[in-house]
Amino acid sequence: MTPQVTSPDPRPAAPGLLTVGAVCFTVLAWASAFVSIRSAGAAYSPGPLALGRLLAGSVVLVALLLIRREGLPPRGARRGIVISGVVWFGGYMVALNWGERLVDAGTAALLVNVGPILMALLAARLLGEGLPPRLLTGMLVSFAGAVVVGLSMSAGSSGSGDVEGSSGELIGGVALCLLAAVAYAVGVVSQKPALSYGSPLQVTTFACLIGTAVCLPFSGQLVSEAADAPVSATLNMVYLGVVPTALAFTTWTYALARTPAGKMGATTYAVPAIVVLLSWLFLDEVPGWLTLLGGALCLAGVAVSRSRARARAAVREPETVPGPERQESADC
Repeated sequence: MTPQVTSPDPRPAAPGLLTVGAVCFTVLAWASAFVSIRSAGAAYSPGPLALGRLLAGSVVLVALLLIRREGLPPRGARRGIVISGVVWFGGYMVALNWGERLVDAGTAALLVNVGPILMALLAARLLGEGLPPRLLTGMLVSFAGAVVVGLSMSAGSSGSGDVEGSSGELIGGVALCLLAAVAYAVGVVSQKPALSYGSPLQVTTFACLIGTAVCLPFSGQLVSEAADAPVSATLNMVYLGVVPTALAFTTWTYALARTPAGKMGATTYAVPAIVVLLSWLFLDEVPGWLTLLGGALCLAGVAVSRSRARARAAVREPETVPGPERQESADC
């Protein structure tokens, strides 16, 4: 019997568009976070700022979870949620806040985005994900961009922002940002298996709650600093909790559930270039030419890592022969 030829189902295209939209929103929101951290960090110490951000994010996430009635995450998701909550939501945010007190926002973003390389390596080792040549090439190009920005900072050409300090403080800031990069990579690789059991909202909400619990020792300091902080700094802290944390981490987990961890990590290399522009506009941190070159390399690396090899011309088979290979070529 000749199999019936039907037109492709248009429904699978929708998740692809939603995933792209989720990635774009996450990248823009996380880029704005580096600028807001620099602004709020003038009034809040690293630990209290992380706690305030996580508290604001937890309120929004719990409200969304109750509205959607999703309840507790399944048992299989809990290990990944705990690890990502402690390492990423807790440790990463404190380390990043601290690092941004010692280096400018653009440099911090570029250093933290060493994380995707670690992420791809960990995902290949622990999750069995592949390392396509284009992904590796793109990551190496983006990593070269991070190195260029680091050199521009050490040469004193990173800009005219208000970050001043001794060489020891700058080295400490670089170390803290690299520590945040490691926490970022570990957190994402821990999250990926959890998304096989729990929903993106469940994984994000309970990881955020665990991160909040980790930062509770800073609660007394948060109350003390909030009493003296300007309204703009507190609003920046609330913004960090609502948009880059509650909303962007949810869109991140939504996209991560549908994309390999290594490829998702490569996408965030667009963040540093956006941060350089935002810090230029809002913080008067004028980037030097080496910083701009590093940002361009980061964007070029993202383009390479997200590209796909040109598909070979498909050889049409007789209609009597099933062709499941055609479905496999529709990789999102």
